[in-house]
Amino acid sequence: MAKYNKIQVLGTMLETCVVPVFYNSDLSTAKNVIKACYDGGIRVFEFTNRGEFAHEVFGELVRFVRMECSGLILGVGSIVDAPTAALYIQSGANFIVGPLFNPDIAKVANRRLMPYIPGCGSISEVGTAQEHGCDLCKIFPADMLGTNFVKGIKAPMPWSMLMVTGGVKPEEENIRSWFDAGVSCVGIGSYLFPDEMIKNENWQGISEICRNTLSIVKKVKL
Repeated sequence: MAKYNKIQVLGTMLETCVVPVFYNSDLSTAKNVIKACYDGGIRVFEFTNRGEFAHEVFGELVRFVRMECSGLILGVGSIVDAPTAALYIQSGANFIVGPLFNPDIAKVANRRLMPYIPGCGSISEVGTAQEHGCDLCKIFPADMLGTNFVKGIKAPMPWSMLMVTGGVKPEEENIRSWFDAGVSCVGIGSYLFPDEMIKNENWQGISEICRNTLSIVKKVKL
């Protein structure tokens, strides 16, 4: 069962504006990364479904977060079909993210009043996703579509709430360009978790990157 309802999840995403995107098959590493992000001020975290038995790791992370990271909202990403979405919902996911839009996932998520954030690569896909109850849509891959694509959607559909994922960097120039284009929040993957830091177990360094990224977002949104 999800711990947070749809309003709480979306409200936190739109308030903090940064969603880390991460996967690691090693439970200990995943726990340390999540805790590092939490200590750095992150309050929404997307663990991606990208490996064998990922759902088992996720289930353990749900238990860990509820005990060690009070207030952190944990969801799942890289979901492309309804059965997998249902599996993660049963494991405690608070939101579902995908690289594409699948109306069957929308049905499952809507039935549980849970945010489904689908990946969209055209204005028609965004519109169709909105018709199926997707309040927030993910523009993916963001680095290929670019800021002009976001502006192109917001011009005729200014009510759209968009999250960009794919190539977003925790740097002021990059983040400012996305928010100036009109995004509501950003999903950031490997740039928040440098391989060298994970290898050396430099969790404090990851916390600092997260802290700086949140400061950048706050600055560019003023």
